[in-house]
Amino acid sequence: MATNKSDLIRLLEAELDFIEGGGYSSPAGQPWVERPVFYHTPSCINHWLVPYHKEDCHDDCVLMEAVPPEHRSQNLPCHHIPLNKAGDTVKSLEARGDREQLVNDVTEWLRSTIQRLKEGEDVLGVSDVKY
Repeated sequence: MATNKSDLIRLLEAELDFIEGGGYSSPAGQPWVERPVFYHTPSCINHWLVPYHKEDCHDDCVLMEAVPPEHRSQNLPCHHIPLNKAGDTVKSLEARGDREQLVNDVTEWLRSTIQRLKEGEDVLGVSDVKY
């Protein structure tokens, strides 16, 4: 992953702000539409729609280091990030159909990950290198 810790913290904080601002809510007038978690959001490498750019996930994604290696080639690998001690993932929580719990668990995972990064832990494959 080619980013430094302060950039990663800002990006994850932007994702957290997005969620807390209702970013995963259904679009106005379309209550049946659910926005995929992490997809085309501030932390997504495909956030900006670029003409002729293939929308696939790859190693430049800031979340890829949190994805277990066996799931990195999956469609939406970020949906396989363990979010809590029970090992729940976006994919498993979506399968249960509990959108509120899904958003709560993603929010808590982001808060915890941001805090751990600020405390100097090497999470998501980012070391605390000083330049």
